[in-house]
Amino acid sequence: MTEPKRGIVLGGGWAGMLAAHVLARHLESVTVVERDVLPDGPRHRKGSPQARHVHVLWSSGARIVDALLPGTIDRLLGAGARRVGFHEDLVTLTSHGWQHRFPPRQYAIMCTRPFLDWIVRDQILAAGRISVRSRAEILDLAGDGKRVAGVRVRDMDTGALETLEADLVVDASGRGSRLRHWLSSLELPPVEEDIVDAGIAYATRVFRAPPGATAGFPAINVAADHRVREPGRFGVVYPQEDGTWMVTLSCTRGAGLPTHDDDFLPYAQTLRHPLVADLITLAEPLTSVAVSRVGANRRLYPERLDTWPEGLLVLGDALAAFNPIYGHGMSAAARSAAALDAELGRSGYDPARTRRMQQAVSAVVDDPWIMAASKDVEYVNCRTDVTDPRLTGGVVARQRFSDLISDRAIRASAVCDVVTDVISLTAPQSELASSRFLSLMQQDRPLPELTAPPLRPDELALVDLNPRSTVAGRLS
Repeated sequence: MTEPKRGIVLGGGWAGMLAAHVLARHLESVTVVERDVLPDGPRHRKGSPQARHVHVLWSSGARIVDALLPGTIDRLLGAGARRVGFHEDLVTLTSHGWQHRFPPRQYAIMCTRPFLDWIVRDQILAAGRISVRSRAEILDLAGDGKRVAGVRVRDMDTGALETLEADLVVDASGRGSRLRHWLSSLELPPVEEDIVDAGIAYATRVFRAPPGATAGFPAINVAADHRVREPGRFGVVYPQEDGTWMVTLSCTRGAGLPTHDDDFLPYAQTLRHPLVADLITLAEPLTSVAVSRVGANRRLYPERLDTWPEGLLVLGDALAAFNPIYGHGMSAAARSAAALDAELGRSGYDPARTRRMQQAVSAVVDDPWIMAASKDVEYVNCRTDVTDPRLTGGVVARQRFSDLISDRAIRASAVCDVVTDVISLTAPQSELASSRFLSLMQQDRPLPELTAPPLRPDELALVDLNPRSTVAGRLS
């Protein structure tokens, strides 16, 4: 077997950098091909427009990143990122009511996406084993349907064309990936694709938080209720690393979205509860509204092809992209990087094992895929084009079971623990159908239903709210 020497990763975002770091542990050289010039600090870039909205890194993904890059989470927290324990440090109105604030089972890291990307990218590139080819447009794959041998690129400044040779090419170019076109050019059959599109859209502003509120005030989440059969509206207030709140308002198809600064607060006042609106009324806005309408769940199935070319892998959003509201994208990419690392670690890289590697990567995105897709199909006006039988048959029965779990999880601590493990991708979704969990659903005694946000007096004082104002809204 010939030992590989060169790896190429298409895309320098979160998934691409983690993949490049893994390849550098097993290959002799790794090059990241990127259209942008990657910033040398926590700044926005054109190729990552979704970065202007809220992001969370679930504890499952954080643990993987910390295993691949020891000390990363401590570095993030030391630089100001917030560790939010679920559900002690979160006040959330779910579709079924207010969530009790149980002791934390899992956590999420909250900070701006450019900050998170930079901290991780800086560590990965500091080792000097990965080179970055910036301002390079990917044209197509080099090779044929049996073997991919590199990638053809165009220098975006000079227009020069070049073929970069590689033993392994990893497509981590995100939602805009042209993988299906590239494979067609190699005369391979179409890759199956599933789409679940609830028409999700996002509008975000950054506010200066009241003194002490980013560290001592919980994250806030007001969700829609899919059962009312109306377009959903959502709002979150998440603490960031620089003493600010990032406030994202979102909706499903048909609900409209605030696109101007003057519309932001009125839209927040239309949520199921006024808590988000009350908070931003008291805070100073620092940015104008940033809007994004890219949020469909989309999954490719390369592992289903009878023929898959050696030397090619796809992961990250290029493989499976989720509605960002669930916060699974970054953790799914980390899981994919860990699966790739495990496959390469077994016996090194063998081109004949590329298909097996792709199967391993595809397997770890299944749980976040079905969680996001099955939730979004519940909203009115959702458009689907799917073959996944879990989304086409028995939907009503599954939704009823999901509603039963949701109703119990907000009031029963042990049930909530298991559900949080699954949502954070720490436990498999199959755990919700286990006999242990079904017994727990019967045995775990629920607490009374909450009728108002579970905020403590000291927390209300931080933001100059009083208990009466937090119950002034309505629940649908």
